[in-house]
Amino acid sequence: YAPQQQEQEVEGSGSGIIIGKTKSELLIATNYHVVSGADTVSVTCIDGETYEATVNGYDEDKDLAVVSVALSDISDDTMDQIAVATVGSSDDLTVGEPVIAIGNALGYGQSVTTGIVSATNRSVSTSSDTDKSQSYIQTDAAINPGNSGGALLNMSGELIGINSAKLSDTDVEGMGYAIAISDVKD
Repeated sequence: YAPQQQEQEVEGSGSGIIIGKTKSELLIATNYHVVSGADTVSVTCIDGETYEATVNGYDEDKDLAVVSVALSDISDDTMDQIAVATVGSSDDLTVGEPVIAIGNALGYGQSVTTGIVSATNRSVSTSSDTDKSQSYIQTDAAINPGNSGGALLNMSGELIGINSAKLSDTDVEGMGYAIAISDVKD
């Protein structure tokens, strides 16, 4: 007698940032870990409309991915409420500068938190393989599960980072990390 195996569909959520628009597609940046292993990817916009998306490319080591939605699928109402993000400079950030994190915390829908830049070039081990580390913007703006792939903005509303990780520990508060936009552009 062998135990029965059941397949279960699991749904996850994350955040994304509209970074470009071609003649046929809306391009959205997110974290690789948001789309990794997904059979299907969909994008829900601020108006609640959901669209099928395609993973265009990714960089697993940098934890970045780009997904697209066909413009022909997107309603005029949605197009009126969304815009391509204005990209700023993460190289000009200073410690203590105020920032805003936008995302989909816990999958509840859009959330906005504020904080300051705690460090601009924080090296953090990205896996159990201690040889792998990446440089991040550290912030005390609340970054929670579901915020991954969301925007870190300066006070001019410019995209300066992609929220990626939170240090989770009972002894730790307010240590969130974003990939600097200067490391994302390529």
